[in-house]
Amino acid sequence: MHMTQTTERPGAHNPHTMRAMVLHAAGQPLRLEQRPLPSPAAGELRLRVLACAVCRTDLHVVDGDLPRHTLPIVPGHEIVGEVEALGAHVQGHRIGDRVGVPWLGHTCGHCAFCLGGRENLCDAPRFTGYDRDGGFASHVVAEAAFCLPLGDAAQPPERIAPLMCAGLIGWRSLKAAGEGARRLGLYGFGAAAHLIAQVAAAQGREIHAFTRPGDDAGQAFARSLGAVWAGGSDETPPHPLDAAIIFAPAGALVPLALQAVRKGGRVVCGGIHMSDIPAFPYRLLWEERELVSVANLTRADGREFLERVRAHPPEVHVTTYALEQANEAMADLRAGRVQGAAVLLP
Repeated sequence: MHMTQTTERPGAHNPHTMRAMVLHAAGQPLRLEQRPLPSPAAGELRLRVLACAVCRTDLHVVDGDLPRHTLPIVPGHEIVGEVEALGAHVQGHRIGDRVGVPWLGHTCGHCAFCLGGRENLCDAPRFTGYDRDGGFASHVVAEAAFCLPLGDAAQPPERIAPLMCAGLIGWRSLKAAGEGARRLGLYGFGAAAHLIAQVAAAQGREIHAFTRPGDDAGQAFARSLGAVWAGGSDETPPHPLDAAIIFAPAGALVPLALQAVRKGGRVVCGGIHMSDIPAFPYRLLWEERELVSVANLTRADGREFLERVRAHPPEVHVTTYALEQANEAMADLRAGRVQGAAVLLP
């Protein structure tokens, strides 16, 4: 794990200010800013950020791949923080509690999706690091009802932070693949895949890992975490797969994954953004193969997944960076230089 030494930082000893890496325009580097320390409104918590993982979705926000939302914005939605202040009417949280803050930061609670138990598809959601300021900062304000209690977790915060999205979206994607998917393919072996491969292997599934062609180190990494086979995304697995999950944002992988699954198999697209899917012959979809997507997460997903990893904790591989190195961390992630997850430490 790469640890970064930092020198004294602006605002580090000022109790009335916070530091944040701020996006002002898509495609531009984040800027380090000192801001007044915010006060939580009713129903909110102010957290001292202990760690915030860098997600590929953060790249999509910064690079302008997603529709433009709030600007300026502080990215980051895989947050582990310590409760520092409570807004009015907050229940179930205390000063000093450790909580996780995921991508889903607010739902309306009254649309058909919310009432039907599918709050991940809410018609009026707010997302952390996209609609409201996120965790690339020393402090963050979050809606208390959407914070996940972490209790007395034994793992250090930098190893918990990637669970807040890479783990959660991986978990939802694994459930979408189906309980009957014993032979499972994972396309793109980054933060999400390296976690969910371990969870799936513990369930008795056979993991087949697909990396960028020629990525011998990535394939060795996958095998070290329990994959029974690892190869390039242009290779054919030794046996037809029951299901495949695509974590890499490359639409060209969809036809390849469909070709790799058996009749009646399922391909799950686990990302928020993907390049265009190229045309492919209908025979790849025929014989009742399914192509589905996963969107966001629910709080129930979070509670379920955290309960699972408390009982069976995965190895969380991280590379850590100082908060001020957020641009460097994103560049490393964008270039595929990160094995596991990149995590910012304020």
